[in-house]
Amino acid sequence: MAITALPPGTDADIARVTEALAMITPRWNTRILLALSGPPQRYSEVAAKVSWLQAGQLHPKIKALCDAGLVVRSEHTARHVTYGHTERGAALLPVLPMIVTWAEEYLEQPDRPLSAIEQIEDSLTLLTRRHAAAILWVLKSRQEASGRALARIVMPTTDWTNIYPPLRQLTADGLVDTDGLGQPYRLSASGHGLGPVLGALSAWSAGQPLDHAAQHPVWGHPQAKTAPRPWISSQSRPAPTALPPTRTPTRSVQPSPAWHNKDLFSHRTTVRPAAAIPAGGPRR
Repeated sequence: MAITALPPGTDADIARVTEALAMITPRWNTRILLALSGPPQRYSEVAAKVSWLQAGQLHPKIKALCDAGLVVRSEHTARHVTYGHTERGAALLPVLPMIVTWAEEYLEQPDRPLSAIEQIEDSLTLLTRRHAAAILWVLKSRQEASGRALARIVMPTTDWTNIYPPLRQLTADGLVDTDGLGQPYRLSASGHGLGPVLGALSAWSAGQPLDHAAQHPVWGHPQAKTAPRPWISSQSRPAPTALPPTRTPTRSVQPSPAWHNKDLFSHRTTVRPAAAIPAGGPRR
């Protein structure tokens, strides 16, 4: 059933991306997915990598990831059970560096360097706002639109004034711009910058290779070529208790990285002049 007044194919595309974001946005889900990288692991091995989770918190989250088709539970014997990525789960991991790249360029810079996993979590919070995907899709397609026009497309079955709360939120997040009350809305630079992320999520959710994102009818850039970026493995945001020792060895990004011990996905934070921060949204 259609959820917008957009063509059925576009409507389905938005719905799939929204569902994909809903799979990975809940707290700790991305960290658990990264902890599961590599060979299948026992529950105790996974728990050791996300040791800040209290007893009883990890199991329901792993079960939800299994239900979403991102993680598989393999029962070898009654006392030997392992968890690992499905093919779909492993195929999703290369999207995460794209999210970090976008966050580092467009989100406001905090006082302290953030690990990549924190960049991902902050970005996902912005992308999963209610109606965010549909509004971004329409503005990317039409360049600009009034609030009333957006409402007719994005939420055709409700009062058109209901469009303004999500529009105000997206404007506060720095993804949407307007010249003032009664003026049309358009994507900001950071909104346009989401192209590689949303295109890749669209390709993944449709079961296509991620390199198909460049041909996406809305977010694609067929001639664009992305330069490789160096990535390192380091500690995630510390648990509420002790801060574990920091790792420093570098490694190159791989399509499906292998994680060891308590490594979690992070990126080397670059230093920028404080006065050169581009327009973009706040942290969550």
